[in-house]
Amino acid sequence: MKPSFFANSNHLILVIILITREFIHTNGCTVFLVGKDATVDGSVLVSHSNDGEFDTDPRLVKVNAAEHSAPTERPIYFSPESYPRYVGYSRDIPEYFPRKDDLGEYEASFVPIGSIPQVPHTFAYLEDTYGAVNEKQVGIGESTCSGVFGAIPLGAPNGTALLSVDQLTQIAMERSSSAREAVQLMGSLAEEYGFYGAGEFEGTAESLGVTDPDEAWIFHILPDPSGTSAIWAAQKIPDNSMSVLANMFIIRQVDPDDSDNFLMSDSVHSVALDYKWWKGKNKDGLLDFTKIYSDGEYAHKFYSGRRMWGGYHLACPSKRFPSNYVDLQSDPVYPVFAQPDQPLSQLDLFRFHRYTYQGTEFDLGGDKLAAGPFGSPDRWKAGPGEEEVPGNWERSIGLYRTSDTYVVESRSLPTATGTGAILWFGPASPHGTAFTPFLVHLSDIPKSFRSGHHNTFDRKSGFWAACFVHNIANLKWSYAIKDIEARQTQLELASVAMVSKMDELYNANQDMTEVESVYQQNIAAVVSSLWSLSDEIMFKYASGFVNEAPNNMSQMVGYPAWWLKAVEYSEGPPPPPTLPKCCEPDDSSDSFLRKQTGTAPLTGKAAMKEYLKMQSIS
Repeated sequence: MKPSFFANSNHLILVIILITREFIHTNGCTVFLVGKDATVDGSVLVSHSNDGEFDTDPRLVKVNAAEHSAPTERPIYFSPESYPRYVGYSRDIPEYFPRKDDLGEYEASFVPIGSIPQVPHTFAYLEDTYGAVNEKQVGIGESTCSGVFGAIPLGAPNGTALLSVDQLTQIAMERSSSAREAVQLMGSLAEEYGFYGAGEFEGTAESLGVTDPDEAWIFHILPDPSGTSAIWAAQKIPDNSMSVLANMFIIRQVDPDDSDNFLMSDSVHSVALDYKWWKGKNKDGLLDFTKIYSDGEYAHKFYSGRRMWGGYHLACPSKRFPSNYVDLQSDPVYPVFAQPDQPLSQLDLFRFHRYTYQGTEFDLGGDKLAAGPFGSPDRWKAGPGEEEVPGNWERSIGLYRTSDTYVVESRSLPTATGTGAILWFGPASPHGTAFTPFLVHLSDIPKSFRSGHHNTFDRKSGFWAACFVHNIANLKWSYAIKDIEARQTQLELASVAMVSKMDELYNANQDMTEVESVYQQNIAAVVSSLWSLSDEIMFKYASGFVNEAPNNMSQMVGYPAWWLKAVEYSEGPPPPPTLPKCCEPDDSSDSFLRKQTGTAPLTGKAAMKEYLKMQSIS
């Protein structure tokens, strides 16, 4: 069935949403893909960072498996990506049910903009902004891209397209048993019903990493010229390789005769021929998908390329990929995939997502003046000042404004066959979060993760726990980040051990009851520990001091010398002009204070405090 807009009294609500809400502020997500022979345990990995503007919906919810009577339609909704991502009853997810506002009025339910035929059975899966992982261990990570064509969603003036990447990933989760099947399904649906992207400065296209326990695929999609269909291509990466998606297409030569490694729409070639961008294989060789259909990097040069360089710099430094280039769209310097120097694990991808180019010339922290005296890598979004002073900051992989980051671990290990894929979910910034394991087979997501709203501070929320840690760290970043990293390591290693133990337990008794209980306890412990950590950081670095109870309180550490020089500290007020006469030291004095200090002896309260301190030490 072709889409039809449901015109009714709620139409006005949808129009208002489309016109007034600042929607689809994804602002650059990063994805890592790792094949099964490039990981330490044979798992296939895909990650995703949801890098919004502090308005992206951070909630993690479970969508249950369901049976559907035939014939019936699956409604399709506009996907704002900002909070709330959906409001209504039709998806049967309590977290999305309409809620009362401060005036006692219920939120308006979202109105479908069309529908597609429903299937008899849909799988269970975990969802944040996008479908993340389903019970068949199909995983997806998303990254918005530029594209040469755009489309408008149905329901808006001149709208022609029904499906966004959000809806496509959800449908793929509901219906797909493998990564290949998910790619083919999303592509065929987008061709039939039309595809629309983010629009705005970010671009009109999308890129996905799609995985299962055996394969990892890169999927690129954009609207076709009519706005009623789609152009898409997908490439499987070798099992021994990894790849980086950073808001730009990366697939190059596509081979329609190699269906083992490439899948694509017929429009990939027909549109290029129609627009005379490609003259056929005999004249131009295989079609370069990125060169023809990408509009290059958005925001600024290096917005995508620096993260690609950063990912490969971490995974395969021996290859020494260049950090500079002319134009990624027409002159690629980074491969579609590369073999890592060492096998990777989920812990490596956690580290990759926290990367701000530490120790390189592009380091956003360290001794850069813009990082402040304590090396904060945070560079806030532009405001009035940037309107007066044009320029750009480096785009790091790890960001302060991330609503959530996750790593899907699709596992073929014999010990994991019952428990399935692991979703390692980190709410808020990766710098302040601890990646926490979830199973699709859990009966539900605990409230600490399925709730969270940027407009409402909540000490029961995992999102706010991690957000608080990151923000309080800016009291003294170079000090506090060490405490944070120690806690992250502690929590994440404990979670890895817990996962292994629960796999063994389930295989022994085939009972999810205790497994679920331990997972839920671990989730609660992580949230509690993050809240404790923020309190500890506040205590330890309050008011510019370093406080280590009980005997090392109020340590005066001041500022680093390089920063004092940079801000011309030495040009500040000079010493007092009056020469002090009090308490000049007597070189012949045998005072205990004289012996201890080597300078003028202390007097008054200072002398007693020093004496008491010495007594306590002795």
